[in-house]
Amino acid sequence: MSYTAIAVVAVLAALALDRLVGTRLTSTRSWWAAYGIIVFFQLLTNGWLTGRGIVRYHAAEIIGSERVTFVGDGRLVYAPVEDLAFGFALVLTSCVTWVRLGRRTQEGEA
Repeated sequence: MSYTAIAVVAVLAALALDRLVGTRLTSTRSWWAAYGIIVFFQLLTNGWLTGRGIVRYHAAEIIGSERVTFVGDGRLVYAPVEDLAFGFALVLTSCVTWVRLGRRTQEGEA
């Protein structure tokens, strides 16, 4: 399975988890504001790592080619767009888990 396919599945799974456990973080402004800050720093770090050639991707596994460009050819700030999708899924899943466990703790204390 390619990195692209895994990233798409991860995003869909994270969104489904957000709905299934009832946190519904992606329907709030505060989530998107916080995620905007996170994605800014994700682009900085991913861009630095891929722009310097520290991290490389095989062309068959990503959108675009192995050619590293700042924007275009399936890349944004040097990193493949799949990194943004995968990062979104990781951050959302972590936040959903955090919020859900926090609610369980509060319910247990009541």
